[in-house]
Amino acid sequence: MNLSFSAAPNKMTLFLSWGLRLVAAAAFLAAGGAKLAGVPMMVESFDHIGIGQWFRLVTGLIEVVGAIGLFFTATAAFSGLLLAVTMFFAALVHLFVIGGSPIPAVVLLAITASIAWLHR
Repeated sequence: MNLSFSAAPNKMTLFLSWGLRLVAAAAFLAAGGAKLAGVPMMVESFDHIGIGQWFRLVTGLIEVVGAIGLFFTATAAFSGLLLAVTMFFAALVHLFVIGGSPIPAVVLLAITASIAWLHR
């Protein structure tokens, strides 16, 4: 069964796609917005990473732009891939730099990779 949108999508595929995109967009708009707004927890996390606050702003911008891109079928694949790569590195940062559970990043990685695959 091909779930790709290269063939005519069925209703279940459309429902799945929109469900995943809405969940991911909500998560990334919230997280990216918090980074861009300079929420103290985000500032502290990026201080601990040690690259600098410019990286917090770039990451927040990627997350917000990627989340917006999920709302458009034409950009959903690229946005899903962009956000999946971002979450891959977020999981690595949690594992090797700042500690804490990488599970939220891994779950978002799975969701965004699924979106990219569905819209390939």
